Amino acid sequence: MTASPLRLALAGTAAVALTLTPALAGAAPGRPGEPRFQEGADGAGDPYFPLAGNGGIDVLHYDLDLTYQLPDPAPAPLEGQLDGVATIELRATQDLHRFNLDLRGLTASEVVVDGKSMRFDQVENELRVSPRPKLKTGDEVTVEITYGGTTTRPTDIEGALYGWVTTRDGAMVVSEPDGSATWFPVSDHPTDKATYAYEITVPEGSVAVANGLLEGSETNDGWTTWTWDAPDPMAAYLATATVGDFELDSYVAANGTQIIDAVDPGLPASASASLALTSDMLVFFEDAFGPYPFNSYGAIVDDDSVGYALETQTRSFFSRRAAEGTVAHELAHQWMGNHVSPGRWADIWLNEGWASYSSWMWSEEQGRTTAQENFEDVMSTPADDGFWDVVVAEPGPLCLFCGAIYDRGAATLHALRVEIGDGAFFELAKTWVAEFGGGTATTADFTALAEGVSGQDLEGFFDVWLYTPEKPTTW
Repeated sequence: MTASPLRLALAGTAAVALTLTPALAGAAPGRPGEPRFQEGADGAGDPYFPLAGNGGIDVLHYDLDLTYQLPDPAPAPLEGQLDGVATIELRATQDLHRFNLDLRGLTASEVVVDGKSMRFDQVENELRVSPRPKLKTGDEVTVEITYGGTTTRPTDIEGALYGWVTTRDGAMVVSEPDGSATWFPVSDHPTDKATYAYEITVPEGSVAVANGLLEGSETNDGWTTWTWDAPDPMAAYLATATVGDFELDSYVAANGTQIIDAVDPGLPASASASLALTSDMLVFFEDAFGPYPFNSYGAIVDDDSVGYALETQTRSFFSRRAAEGTVAHELAHQWMGNHVSPGRWADIWLNEGWASYSSWMWSEEQGRTTAQENFEDVMSTPADDGFWDVVVAEPGPLCLFCGAIYDRGAATLHALRVEIGDGAFFELAKTWVAEFGGGTATTADFTALAEGVSGQDLEGFFDVWLYTPEKPTTW
């Protein structure tokens, strides 16, 4: 993600991290060796977002069949109508008599587990399902949820638009960090990655753009259904089903990746001109990080705005303009943030620091500002500036998108590169992607790997750069 002015305004205030961790309900009594059925936790245990994700289940696949009635553009506020059937394949990771999924602002009308209707209820942001028979550890089931409701323009804890954001001509769907629950039942935490398939039905003339490859579109009785397949594991916040007035452009990049761009035709050509560099960028970043990890790539450039860009997996989202530096930033995220995702939201500097540093690298590759010059620019920030007050490895839930996460994160990586040398640094980058790709990793994982690859004791270095709320002077 690239930060909006609203997010950057919070850069001088390091928020205090929440310490809530959801507890499992008491296990039912039983004889030794018998299952002890429990309620799955209502969150994955992330201290910053205690109710994001769910305990006791591992979602394997989402098949989302969505029908979206666009809003009447005249009245305010903008409201659309979303109706869906989510078919979810999941595995129980403990013995369960009930499990949760995240669902916010929409109402479930029926829940079917392996073909049988089940009891369920909704409380606040949770859909609670009571399967019968109960689930034993390792059981795999198919859960079909029919749901729907009015879509609006939801906001995150900072007040920034996210989730299913209703627009004049459709919807912008960008969900970092926990906004996917505004448009489908989900285990909404990066540690529960899954594969996705979509059938999105919209009024004829509108285009629905999702992750992965377009399998086709079919129009009947004034409605068009767009079918997309995303077979690579994906964190829920990276899923999209953006709807609008788009022209699709498809081609194959120099590295063999299928590219599908969706650009609003109402924008000037300059708004998307930098997308022409995608092929060259893919080759450049493959050299730095290893093979591109997904089945496709591309961009969505919408004429409306949420105030930021987002690295939606395989199809990065841009508000109104895809500037060259931002195009490089969001593409680099496909390796750093999407393929390797944060184990906790506190680890987000590993997403944004790497993506920001990648745009520095691209700038240097193009003969413009070098990485060293960008580093020096960051270091020119006065020591008494609030920028240095942010603890990069523990920023708090209200500072996930503060400027220091991006710029001090990038400066940390440049300082590390100088410290251990180019050979070890790029070996570290490729090993990081190869070892943790397809899953999640933490700051502790990164620092341990950096020491292992470099053969150096880097505890003091990382303490100065990641954990000390002051300007680094020696390391």
